[in-house]
Amino acid sequence: MQKWEYFITPLPLHTPGAILNNWGAKGWELVQIIMNEQGGTVAYLKRPLSDESEQNA
Repeated sequence: MQKWEYFITPLPLHTPGAILNNWGAKGWELVQIIMNEQGGTVAYLKRPLSDESEQNA
């Protein structure tokens, strides 16, 4: 069964695409973007958990 690791990051208003492209290049897939109560946005990302990462957990 596939296991996942997750990452949550704020998205600045002026460079959201650059931030998402940076994480995407590192293997992270965008799951959802949510607007928080202060009006900013937060991105939720996931990527498959590798065997090496699982052993270090």
